[in-house]
Amino acid sequence: MSTFARFIYKLYRARSTMLELRKQGLPMPPYNPILGHLIFCYKIASKLPSDAHPNYLPDMIRREMPDLGPVYYLDTWPFGPQMRVVASLSSLHQITQEYSLPKYHAMKSFLRPITEGLDIVTMEGQTWKTWRNIFNPGFSAGHLVTLTSAIVEETATFCDLLQGYLEAQKVFRMKDLTDFLVLDVIGRVVLNTRLESQKHSNILVDGLRMQIRWLTFGADVSPFKRFNPSRPIIHRYNAWRMNSYVSKELDSRMASFQPDNQSKSVIDLALSAYLSESSGKKFLGGMDSIFRQYAMSQIKLFLFSDHDTITVLNRVRNEHAKVFGSDDRTANLIVQSPALLNQIPYTLAVIKETLRLYPAVSSTRAGEPGFNVSDDHGRQFPTNGFLVWANPQIVQRDTAYWLRPDEFVPERWLVGPDDPLHPIKGAWRPFEYGPRNCIGQELAMIEMKVVMMLTSRHFNLEPAYNELDRDKRGAGLNTVYGERGYQIQRAQPSDDLPCRVK
Repeated sequence: MSTFARFIYKLYRARSTMLELRKQGLPMPPYNPILGHLIFCYKIASKLPSDAHPNYLPDMIRREMPDLGPVYYLDTWPFGPQMRVVASLSSLHQITQEYSLPKYHAMKSFLRPITEGLDIVTMEGQTWKTWRNIFNPGFSAGHLVTLTSAIVEETATFCDLLQGYLEAQKVFRMKDLTDFLVLDVIGRVVLNTRLESQKHSNILVDGLRMQIRWLTFGADVSPFKRFNPSRPIIHRYNAWRMNSYVSKELDSRMASFQPDNQSKSVIDLALSAYLSESSGKKFLGGMDSIFRQYAMSQIKLFLFSDHDTITVLNRVRNEHAKVFGSDDRTANLIVQSPALLNQIPYTLAVIKETLRLYPAVSSTRAGEPGFNVSDDHGRQFPTNGFLVWANPQIVQRDTAYWLRPDEFVPERWLVGPDDPLHPIKGAWRPFEYGPRNCIGQELAMIEMKVVMMLTSRHFNLEPAYNELDRDKRGAGLNTVYGERGYQIQRAQPSDDLPCRVK
């Protein structure tokens, strides 16, 4: 069968499936028998900046068609998969907790340049359970508290960099600084070593950051972006750089590893598991090549994964002053008494409200034969052959679950259940729920608390988009929901968040 004939056959199958679902009365936006939802999605996307994150699309559809409901079908084939969008709490519970649907195959392709497809994000079944159980102790709340001093140490370097920009009065890209900070912290957690990427170039960090910039889900409209011939070459080069570094770290740790080692870094947990599988024999003949490949993939995955008003700022500062006293004592007090991290409820509220408005990721699952999901009206939605999209952007800004959903209101996290502002259980999903939730969520929360405590009383950070935009006149749409710092690919802020510090 010719390529064109195969395309026509797949097009017929795709459109026929959707037309049959529409005939059954299952919800979807206006549908074209030939073009599916491509025209509809184009019209919605034209109201967004060209680089806006795809997570905005279903939320824009919700606003455009409020009667459509929180569960519906979307057909963007051949530029993207046929999807079932899920934004009902009961339906989300069905696919993440009652029964955890497997991850969508495109996620494995997306991560393959980093993990070679051997990572706990896309693993399934017993293999996933084995590796998740190996690493759970390294991300437990009890263990992460012991790493507070390391997080404080790396954040102190971050503060030194901010001080340098304060003295120079230069505009800088905040994303670059936070990338290096997060990677230095996760280097301590994963490799039990100091990467020091905030201070100088590091081959692992440089390779990873370049690799991330070249990742793609394979749904780009532009043929050049989608089939860029340079991508495989760049992926192989960066993979070689990262693998060389991680392999040396594994060999170094293996040479000095002791069976009674109490370290819970990711690299030591992997070595402990290998030693256990080897019946206690201390790496005789070197490390098994298959185990080495799996261990390296998990290490690189963890490195990849951890990558508003004056009134609010004053309240944060007052809370920190009450708990820690003078600003110059904060770092030492955090190291001496990590439990103080649990005594800053307003700071935690600010973090949670930020994650509500700007969730970092969504969850893409693969539908299965015979597995249907019901909505709040009891309608049954077949999932087989569909990407099932659990998108927190929709849920966390839905008026059905939140009062004043587009406003930054940290107070909603401090009121009682009888207050209309109080969050509904299950509506806050930046780390997802169920067995496949984010293993690093505790680490992320500790990092954000420490960074806020060490910076908020010493620096005033202001976006510098006005200065940037003076040189970009006529560049088109540059806000989403009135926000200039909207999220772009991989949920990073637009233009890497240009800032000034005062």
